[in-house]
Amino acid sequence: MKKVLTVLWLSATLGLAAPIEGYMQTLADEAKKTDASFSGFDAKRGEKLFFSEHVGKKGKKISCASCHTNDLNKAGENVFTAKVIDPLSPKANKERLSDVKNVKKWLRRNFNDVYNREGTALEKGDVLTFIRNY
Repeated sequence: MKKVLTVLWLSATLGLAAPIEGYMQTLADEAKKTDASFSGFDAKRGEKLFFSEHVGKKGKKISCASCHTNDLNKAGENVFTAKVIDPLSPKANKERLSDVKNVKKWLRRNFNDVYNREGTALEKGDVLTFIRNY
């Protein structure tokens, strides 16, 4: 327990992960309001969401991996614009998940591209948990 508190204190002191942690808590609060049995985000559910294919934007069958690849440590390419996408994994790209405003923007856009709708708090939290644990 002392180690966990030390890591949390260091993270808060150094500004590491604090913004995304706050956003994750907001998502958890929203998920709990929607489903009283909510007990936390799940990386396995997030992985399933990330790799599942759907008829998305422009009627094309895609998944998150269509642009971000099956290896989140590698660069991807947007299937609609052909623009290079930096690695999604925070382990490979220190900028990932560091700006909550940017995270919200891209979650909204990407869920709309793949699912033709905005993601739920549970889905967003699960996908972020998968990405963070990748």
